[in-house]
Amino acid sequence: MTVLLGCIADDFTGGTDLAGMLVKAGMRTVQLIGVPTEPLPDDIDAVVIALKSRTNPAADAVAESLAALRYLQEAGCKQFYFKYCSTFDSTPTGNIGPVAEALMQALETDFTIACPAFPANGRTIYKGYLFVGNELLSESGMRNHPLTPMTDASLVRVLQQQVSSPVGLADYTVVEQGAAAISERFAALRAQGCRFAIVDAVSNQDLEAIGEACADLPLITGGSGIALGLPENFRRRGLLKRDDAADRLPATGGLRAVIAGSCSVATQRQVAVMREQAPSFHVDALELARGVEVVAAALDWAREHIEQGPVLVYATSTPETVRAVQTQLGVERAGLLVEEALAAIAQGLVRMGVGQLIVAGGETSGAVVKALGVTGLHIGPEIDPGVPWTVGLQAGGTSPLALALKSGNFGSEDFFLKAWSRLS
Repeated sequence: MTVLLGCIADDFTGGTDLAGMLVKAGMRTVQLIGVPTEPLPDDIDAVVIALKSRTNPAADAVAESLAALRYLQEAGCKQFYFKYCSTFDSTPTGNIGPVAEALMQALETDFTIACPAFPANGRTIYKGYLFVGNELLSESGMRNHPLTPMTDASLVRVLQQQVSSPVGLADYTVVEQGAAAISERFAALRAQGCRFAIVDAVSNQDLEAIGEACADLPLITGGSGIALGLPENFRRRGLLKRDDAADRLPATGGLRAVIAGSCSVATQRQVAVMREQAPSFHVDALELARGVEVVAAALDWAREHIEQGPVLVYATSTPETVRAVQTQLGVERAGLLVEEALAAIAQGLVRMGVGQLIVAGGETSGAVVKALGVTGLHIGPEIDPGVPWTVGLQAGGTSPLALALKSGNFGSEDFFLKAWSRLS
């Protein structure tokens, strides 16, 4: 067995996003939750190890990422990919730069790129500035993110605060000329002593050209968009055949539920739309802090409603509400209370017979899959750009569970309502 691409994702929804892109491009891909101890499954072309390291202390994120890299190296992967969010979620001292530098050192390489662009979801880079739709990142809803507020849209500036060597830019005047020009720019930046290049991209065609220019880089860092251009590199070398059935999932059944922990603008809209058409239960962090039996109440409520169709359990709130809660409880405690409650509710829902579950939010998804004992994911058909259905590989041989792990920022307003139609 030859595994071509080994990927490390800094959260679970990001890992699913990347794995879905690879499957869509015809690579047989499996996502594993945390660094595994068992050998990889047979007959796969790519593997994504999903960590919960985005908001960990940098030293912990580095250690986890290096452990994942060692596993992928032992599996014989030919190229490596560090995947982070398309909104470059990270504090000035945060984890993207330190993890990337540690991976570069371990791989003995002196150059890589950083390109979180994902045009299909409105994430584009121009002159080194990251846009969300028509807004600069710093003017988008990400400026109010409760854990990683993004108040600077200059990726060169943000990354430079996190790394010890110069960060350069391959801007759009280069990218629009194609892969050969991009490769020349990489060589020029390396000659100038730059170890990182922020790369502009405003379309999928740009991402494909960038991917081609990265064919010989041992390490690539970015969002999931760069994955568009990587499978073709392996095909040019005769290492990969397209598998048009790569997204086929085993059949699942059971009841349906949505758990939403993200407070992003997109998830707020999705929650509002679903609340108009389905029963909903709100999880309040302040009630949790007071010792109210919120989990038991949510599960009692669910038993009364779930047989009639999908139900929604949500902690999603406005930025103003989140800030007020964090002021009273502290950022870390508020987040942990909600994550633990939603994870416990997910466990109860699955015991109740839920076999098809949507989870919104990276931190929430991480807590839920760990609580459910999911060790890996088979990647299936795309619901919206960056969000596929998956079927969990669960400990103990339990029944197959369909999971859609949605980044808080992704998906159309009716995502929670339409997703079920993509399951066979």
